[in-house]
Amino acid sequence: MKATETDACAASRQPVDWHAIEWQKVNKTVKQLQARIVKATQEGKWNKVKALQHLLSHSFSGKALAVRRVTENQGKNTPGVDKEIWNTPGKKAAAILSLKQRGYKPQPLLRKYIPKTSGKKRPLGIPTMEDRAMQALYLLALDPVAETKGDPNSYGFRSQRSTADAIEACFVDLAKRNSPQWILEGDIKSCFDRISHDWLLANIPMDKAMLRKWLKAGFMEEGMLYPTEEGTPQGGIISPVLANMTLDGLERELSVKFPRTKTGNTPKVNLVRYADDFIITAKSKELLEEEVLPLVRNFMTRRGLELSPDKTRTTHIEDGFDFLGQNIRKYKGKFIIKPSKKNLKAVLDKIRKEVKANKTTTAGYLITQLNPIIRGWANYHQHICSTDTFHSMDFALFKLLWQWAKRRHPEKGARWIKRKYFASVGNRNWIFTGEIHSSTGKTKKVYLRVASHVQIKRHAKIKGDANPYDPTWESYFEHRIGIKAANNLQGRAKLLSLWKSQNGICPVCNNKITEITGWHSHHIVWKSKGGNDALANRVLLHPNCHNQVHRQKLTVVKPRPEKGVIEA
Repeated sequence: MKATETDACAASRQPVDWHAIEWQKVNKTVKQLQARIVKATQEGKWNKVKALQHLLSHSFSGKALAVRRVTENQGKNTPGVDKEIWNTPGKKAAAILSLKQRGYKPQPLLRKYIPKTSGKKRPLGIPTMEDRAMQALYLLALDPVAETKGDPNSYGFRSQRSTADAIEACFVDLAKRNSPQWILEGDIKSCFDRISHDWLLANIPMDKAMLRKWLKAGFMEEGMLYPTEEGTPQGGIISPVLANMTLDGLERELSVKFPRTKTGNTPKVNLVRYADDFIITAKSKELLEEEVLPLVRNFMTRRGLELSPDKTRTTHIEDGFDFLGQNIRKYKGKFIIKPSKKNLKAVLDKIRKEVKANKTTTAGYLITQLNPIIRGWANYHQHICSTDTFHSMDFALFKLLWQWAKRRHPEKGARWIKRKYFASVGNRNWIFTGEIHSSTGKTKKVYLRVASHVQIKRHAKIKGDANPYDPTWESYFEHRIGIKAANNLQGRAKLLSLWKSQNGICPVCNNKITEITGWHSHHIVWKSKGGNDALANRVLLHPNCHNQVHRQKLTVVKPRPEKGVIEA
């Protein structure tokens, strides 16, 4: 293991060529250190955890991955108070060398506001690129601890966990005939903004001086500097993990106070949490209000938090409740989860806004704007009883697009409008269609996605103690990633075929290709050199790896299913 430590801590003061970085070696080094952090955490060797975290946060490999993360995510083009972005290979390479702990001082956050569904606005703190990269670097060392110590039924802001897992956990806890009938719907008042700094500094296992600097950095709003005395800002890369670690432990306290028994007199107290939204079940309303709720309030108070009195309520399962955009309810004993009315209204409002903004554009362009919205919404709800809601969505869309077409052609009859904008595809009629121009200049027909054609599939909940940083769980997560990729690429047969032929591995960095990482379809023999579009001549690469191949004029060898190879 000494060789690994030497590689990890190799001097990073030498000039760096961004496109010459050996990403396979970088990923391997970081993964090995994270696995050792997990093992030390499991054994309770906190001095060793601290030493390994220091090793990782001062390594070239950690710094390179941190810079790559902040220059490839959705906020890569959003500057902080210094108005700087790292959008060139030279800037990215220089950024690796600039990540030094000695003398580091974070700049204030840029305060922005984003609208909430309630009509209010949520404050967002945008760090500078340097501060984001530094947070991403320390997150590489903190997240393995968070995953190892996290509550089994916590699903928000955690690698390989999703809202579908949280909803399936609700099904497990509530669907049976003898399941608990009462639910406490918990809502934490301004969770991110109120977390106690003292609690974080005393309990988060990371470099305290670095954490204190981020917590006390302050924020800029309309040219004025404001101090931060509490909370961890929404917008910081490390903030979701800090918030999760703050709320971790509630499930353990509940299990100690209300243990499961082998007799029939068990209190049936179960927790399901997604970020700062949670539900707690119990066999009676009195148990929730008189024993569970005081315990939860005491837990929150120790962390500087409090429950929202307006949104925290007890509900009977026959009355139902909304959780993560879905309605959970028993109808005369039959347990059903379906999209909530509020969620359906929100997506239809978004679609109406998009249609209204494209009154004069072509049908093809409008379809390219609407399809991602429809696909994302339908895929989100495909694991529950959504068939009726999907049909309602399709009908509402048809009426909306029929009005759009009639407005464009007020003097044309219904038959003419139908022939121009609606087609039959197989046994499907009235499919909204249009044309777009491809990159080669050819005209291509596009069709509006139909929500009701999305196949309903039951989701398999992740195991509570599964840890993506623990090597013993590697095959388990490989299997889950494969299933998820197949679902996400449904309807895109060529992409799915490429992904499967590579085993989902990028042959440049040897890491998984997922919807989060993104991908580019690369021609092994470049088209400029006579290559064609056949699948045998194509391979999926990460966007950064694709740039590296072109900049260095590397030749990618078609990977075998078990391992990818790249040659110079």
